[in-house]
Amino acid sequence: MITLESVVKDYTARKTKVRAVDDVSLEIADGEIFGVVGYSGAGKSSLIRLFNGLELPTSGKVTVDNQAISEIRGRELRKARQKIGMIFQHFNLLWSRTVYDNIAFPLEIAGVKRAERKKRVLELINLVGLSGKENAYPSELSGGQKQRVGIARALANDPDVLLCDEATSALDPQTTDEVLELLLDINQRLNLTIIVITHEMHVIRKICNRVAVMEAGKVVELGDVLEVFQHPKQAVTKRFIEQVTESDETEELIRLLLENYSDGKLVKLLFVSGNATQPVISQVAKEHDVLLNVLHGSLTQTQNGAYGTLYVQIQGEDVEIEKTIESLRKTDVEVEVIEG
Repeated sequence: MITLESVVKDYTARKTKVRAVDDVSLEIADGEIFGVVGYSGAGKSSLIRLFNGLELPTSGKVTVDNQAISEIRGRELRKARQKIGMIFQHFNLLWSRTVYDNIAFPLEIAGVKRAERKKRVLELINLVGLSGKENAYPSELSGGQKQRVGIARALANDPDVLLCDEATSALDPQTTDEVLELLLDINQRLNLTIIVITHEMHVIRKICNRVAVMEAGKVVELGDVLEVFQHPKQAVTKRFIEQVTESDETEELIRLLLENYSDGKLVKLLFVSGNATQPVISQVAKEHDVLLNVLHGSLTQTQNGAYGTLYVQIQGEDVEIEKTIESLRKTDVEVEVIEG
């Protein structure tokens, strides 16, 4: 559906060249929810504007649905943009227009007839859960409702691709989850390809199938969300993972556990997908003459499956402890012995 081939984007400010996107190559499949995460200045907002031709690459090629967006201009580009919807962090609504009129606006520009336009707008209002708000103005809506209007407007021309540029950054946590659930539902109902730009790893975990991590204009890590959460390779990725795993893997937690549970062995267990919800600990405890004391744990859900982390104290004879660790490894649980 979407490919970026060695894309570079440079800006010139006060005669100084700034490279915002640095040799990025990506392939995004039909119907996928693809996340791009990075801190401020990583280049992710510049990247998303290349998908719909709001910015043109300095070099490289951007292709959407077999059409080279980076190479077309004028009327042809405007027509292509009708199939690429976009929602924004600060909604970008027309404050003098009602909910109905905001959603109808792109249909008016596209020359859709009044009767067909009305039918489409009412369908979209129902789809995003705003029935009864047709005649309300943006000033009368909550942040979540404003973003729902933005989503409906972006869907007005029945796009194949939906771009989300920090679409939940201005929302509280509960409203963020509601908007993410709506995007997930839209993706599943319409088989719509969605590209999510964000600095919040919670957003990636909640709805994305794959993620690209950006730093200094480059994609430094790319993969299935579950795999990236399990085995982050780059320091920047590890910092993002900590946003949603809280203190599971912090040095302070490990120090406290070692101080308070010095007997036997302290091990960290990583459960993935199929075994994340299985009674592995109980099964192993029955097989060996040891005591297993669960000290700390968490279970995280992603669109690719679940993974869980447990810190466990194993007490008993050294031989039995080693046998227990070996048995855990045979169940496809990743085992790390924590040394003081």
